[in-house]
Amino acid sequence: MTRALILAAVAAPLLLANVAQAQTLAQIPPPGASAYEQHRWQAEQHRYEMDRLRLQADQREATARQLELETRLNRMDLQSRRTADPYVPSAPRALRAPEDEQALRRSATERRRATEAGVGQIDAWLDRRPN
Repeated sequence: MTRALILAAVAAPLLLANVAQAQTLAQIPPPGASAYEQHRWQAEQHRYEMDRLRLQADQREATARQLELETRLNRMDLQSRRTADPYVPSAPRALRAPEDEQALRRSATERRRATEAGVGQIDAWLDRRPN
């Protein structure tokens, strides 16, 4: 019984250490390499990783530029499709003969009196005394 406990106490840390080591990516140099070769190999691994990260950053930057360009083109397309309100300059008043001006004023006065007559009936009805 004590042997099993001692074995368990010794084996448990070894098993856990192997599990923890298995979870990380170990960069092991090729077998039979000298210390100098190991450092060269490690430097080569770092150089490879840096190149990979630079390439990934360049791809992201290119994608961002492409999306920015597409966005700008879409906005320009939408703005070009938008119908603008037509500019209507205020026209100067047409020159008329004095007789024409008087006729226009008389007809405007007649229209105003006809409107006032109809509105007068409504005003009289609204102004009546409540029961």
